[in-house]
Amino acid sequence: MKIWVDADACPVVIKEILFKAAERTQVQLTLVANQPVRVPPSQFISSVQVSAGFDVADNEIVERLSAGDLVITGDIPLAADVIAKGGYALSPRGEPFTKENIKARLNIRDFMDTLRGSGINTGGPPALNQGDRKSFADHLDRLLARYGKAGAGS
Repeated sequence: MKIWVDADACPVVIKEILFKAAERTQVQLTLVANQPVRVPPSQFISSVQVSAGFDVADNEIVERLSAGDLVITGDIPLAADVIAKGGYALSPRGEPFTKENIKARLNIRDFMDTLRGSGINTGGPPALNQGDRKSFADHLDRLLARYGKAGAGS
């Protein structure tokens, strides 16, 4: 298993959890973004900078992804592509995207886009809190224990 991160919108605290997990489990972690991303020096951690543009980072992740890899993203269409390719997808809030829930998540996303397009203010997500960080670390742990080299811890 390799871990790919849709890094443009990934919170710093989640990146820190991922850095620790990659070192501890010796799983390859790659952050993909359209701007430079600082990563700690490590043989297990790298970054890829792609050109700016709509979905360029997402497309790069899908292209490089192998079945069984994990992608960290809050982007529901990217998560759907990951699942279709046989990968695992986890949001920075610790919400797993699965074959069972991705269609409903896409429908809700499209509905909210329609509301916003008609001028309705739907608000944004709440700030990441300690519960979200714990949920993310716990789900990451379980995925790495099951499919990675070892448990990630937090």
